[in-house]
Amino acid sequence: MTDAQLAAHLAEVAGRILVEVRASGVFEGKALGAAGDATANEFLCHAIRAARPDDGLLSEEEKDGTARLDKERVWIVDPVDGTREYGEQRADWAVHVGLSIGGEAKVGAVALPGLGGGVVLRSDRPAPLAEAAAKPRFLVSRTRPAREAEDVCAAMDGELVPMGSAGAKAMAVVRGEAEIYLHSGGQYEWDSCAPVAVAAAHGLHCSRIDGSPIRYNNADTYLPDLLICRPEYAGEVLRRVAALG
Repeated sequence: MTDAQLAAHLAEVAGRILVEVRASGVFEGKALGAAGDATANEFLCHAIRAARPDDGLLSEEEKDGTARLDKERVWIVDPVDGTREYGEQRADWAVHVGLSIGGEAKVGAVALPGLGGGVVLRSDRPAPLAEAAAKPRFLVSRTRPAREAEDVCAAMDGELVPMGSAGAKAMAVVRGEAEIYLHSGGQYEWDSCAPVAVAAAHGLHCSRIDGSPIRYNNADTYLPDLLICRPEYAGEVLRRVAALG
């Protein structure tokens, strides 16, 4: 099984597990989110260590160590991206399984189990981008929209589209449901590694909001900003962000 096949398989299975946990009726609200995180994390971490024992591993739900820093290949996972949305019985949450090689997001799969039948987007199966909308649609947090995104959207006469998890927003650009995902409110490596691998494979622009490359497997996993967008918008968005000062 290739790395991409493994990532997709694990994301899909973890998504099915999460759907079953949610359907069990045993948990509600925050307790549901905690149960889903713990259950999916246990599966993903055990599976990755069994399938790729020589690789490093970083998970949002695992205690981090320093061993991964000496590894060229590090799996970076978020068992439930959008725990709040998952616990609220919404559809805009995701499972991230990414592989950083030499600090770059090279392989990834993002499962969207809340969508009908479950959807898995993969770095090894890119599809042509859909036609862009007449006005750029900017994906923002439904609870904490980033100021930069609001300002750039207004300057470009765009439309704000609130959505839940980072993975759901990134995949909405891949799926042609929006053109731009501009985030500046703080994230960690597991929030973007798999989405960036998938988005880049589909031909989208992926960078920090100052235009610099996104690097993974750092000692400090905090990664505060991100731009994923259609390539034709990248230059203008970066210029407008820089002009905000």
